[in-house]
Amino acid sequence: MASPRFPDRSAGQPRAVSEGPCVRVAAAGDIHVDRHNRDELARSFAALDGHADVVLIAGDLTTHGEPEQAELFASCRAETDLPVVAVLGNHDWHANRHDELVAALREGGVEVLEGASWIGDCEGVELGVAGVKGFVGGFEGSFQPDFGEPSLRALYRETGEEVEALDRALGEIAGCGVRIALMHYSPVRDTLEGEPHGIYTFLGSGRLAEPLLHHRPDLALHGHAHAGTLEGSVAGLVPVYNVAVHVMQRDFWVFELRGTRPEVPAHVEVQGAR
Repeated sequence: MASPRFPDRSAGQPRAVSEGPCVRVAAAGDIHVDRHNRDELARSFAALDGHADVVLIAGDLTTHGEPEQAELFASCRAETDLPVVAVLGNHDWHANRHDELVAALREGGVEVLEGASWIGDCEGVELGVAGVKGFVGGFEGSFQPDFGEPSLRALYRETGEEVEALDRALGEIAGCGVRIALMHYSPVRDTLEGEPHGIYTFLGSGRLAEPLLHHRPDLALHGHAHAGTLEGSVAGLVPVYNVAVHVMQRDFWVFELRGTRPEVPAHVEVQGAR
């Protein structure tokens, strides 16, 4: 059921199925680049040419959020001419050097989305990406409430800010032929299966599903849950995929979309993949 804060305005208005060009989206999360895996990642980026139209990274580009690691990631990104769009993850915040890290990524040609959107042309199809980090808070049956100590209420408020930012960003891409929500933390329980239930509260928040139900993007992607499950959905209406490399067991998963959400994601084996 849609939240009262995000009423479902798309009910009864299915989007038309397009037989037009295919948009190929290479996605991954939780790459955790450092000097040990830099060369492998560079080879994987280079191998994407000819297999994808855009690259989406669902957070945790770096190991500890050091700007030097962001520069390593940017050097890998330079191996492809494809646009690379990313959100940050918790690891990217760890060193508390956010501004330096984001500057290094952007200088290296990475589009970093923080409650913002990116729109690009892919084979004549307008692709829109709405990106946020997301945050914690749990899911139905184990929600963190807006109650108690100031520190807990501040955490609840921060998640709310991410939810509102996702809603705004999805609104910005409403007219695009293909629309994707990109985040680090999960909006659903489905893709956390395999993780200990006791840590679900720290892996995502069901509140992030509210704007997804409202806007109905074609696809929602996240990472963070290394031991989770690849595929899930928001109420069977919005497909959600956990693209952490530990879950996919490959460096990138390539989704193929034609202006409507796919029944099953298409993928290709990219040379150099795990």
